[in-house]
Amino acid sequence: MKLTDRRRFSAEPVPAPAVSAQRGELALALPLRHGGEANISLRYELAGPADAPLLVVAGGISAGRHVLSSDAFPEPGWWQVQAGTLDPGVYRILAIDWAGADGGIDLPIDPADQADALVHLLDALGIGRVAAFVGASYGAMVGMHLTARRPDRIGGLLAISASDRAHPFASACRSLQRQALSLGESNGDPDSGVALARALAILTYRTPQEFAERFASDPAIRDGRVRVAAEDYLDAHGARHCRRMGSIAYRRLSESIDLHRFDPAAIKVPLTLVSVDQDALVPSEDIDRLAAAIPGSTLRHIQSRFGHDAFLKEEAAIAAIISDVLAPLEPAR
Repeated sequence: MKLTDRRRFSAEPVPAPAVSAQRGELALALPLRHGGEANISLRYELAGPADAPLLVVAGGISAGRHVLSSDAFPEPGWWQVQAGTLDPGVYRILAIDWAGADGGIDLPIDPADQADALVHLLDALGIGRVAAFVGASYGAMVGMHLTARRPDRIGGLLAISASDRAHPFASACRSLQRQALSLGESNGDPDSGVALARALAILTYRTPQEFAERFASDPAIRDGRVRVAAEDYLDAHGARHCRRMGSIAYRRLSESIDLHRFDPAAIKVPLTLVSVDQDALVPSEDIDRLAAAIPGSTLRHIQSRFGHDAFLKEEAAIAAIISDVLAPLEPAR
């Protein structure tokens, strides 16, 4: 049994080792595929032992460089539930804030542009080759582009809830979210547009099953208007999101998902694809098709009432898959 498994399941607590981490910014003049050159400051976090296998870890458009807590940055990261698997005492973990996440690029951003930015960062840090790229949602799309373009830099790819292109239904949903952004901007209240767009997005991240289980209460009449059980939940998500992402960033990163296209034949490194059967944004049939187009790839299916958000919520199932992919990288003990 691996050390990470002992830490998770042993009755005796195992003290966590000190985890070093650093943050930095890289100034880049990045040529965008659809918008000309953009000056960006790519913000990154690098955590774990300098001599450990290096992982690039990337999540959805709202995920950033802080993946896991460390001594230097103790606040929980966006994937804190995987701290026992993406063990920063065993691996060195590199993550970025997406180019454009600060609202500084009001131009179309292709996921391949993000991959190019990552290559520049690896060069600046003196990192020749990444042991593995662990990506989910938008992060998996970027990982696919990086792997397709620079297979010499990546040892393997774990891609959770992403295919080779956006599904038309998902793109249609995102187009309505972007209309909500425009509505907020035209009314002089861009935050309200971000909040509404995020609330609409939550409906596509989750499933009817979850909403039926959590929000089955009868509608209530408040101030002469009918309010359904899920509205407080959706409002809270919207309010929280507009505090951390502006309308320009939301629009450009949302568009970036819809620009995602790559040639499956370009993937030449070990690939594990993970699909969630209840995912409305990235249907499992699309990932099945992608796996069939890439000889030697591994396909894993999971079931989850959390749909597209399963990579954040299904801790044990995702941990098992990550552990399987990373097992060959762990140092001998």
